[in-house]
Amino acid sequence: MYTIAIEQHFDAAHFLRGYQGKCESLHGHRYRVVVRVTATRLDDIGLAYDFGLLKQHLGKILSKFDHTCLNDVPPFDKINPSSENIAATVYQELKPKLEGESVSIASIEVWETPQSWVTYSPD
Repeated sequence: MYTIAIEQHFDAAHFLRGYQGKCESLHGHRYRVVVRVTATRLDDIGLAYDFGLLKQHLGKILSKFDHTCLNDVPPFDKINPSSENIAATVYQELKPKLEGESVSIASIEVWETPQSWVTYSPD
């Protein structure tokens, strides 16, 4: 089994609706997003998956969030822009881009700070 991982970041503000604490106020983060995909075999030139293509897919997804107030951007205008929901949203948007490819999404990590992150792994 091969695991391919890429990392990108975006900067955004958000607030957590219904949260009882300082995170219910508008504040910002430099979010770090790590995507891991797995493959059981290599292609004809010895690649499990092209890093550049995976970066391109993730970049398109994250560009919608970069330098925004996440609470104003779908789907976070309806659901809280928690790290958990950001990770699940990245997964849901990346999954169709990889359909028909020889890789599966193993996990999506979203880091809010250098010490705090969430990992989403599909069932």
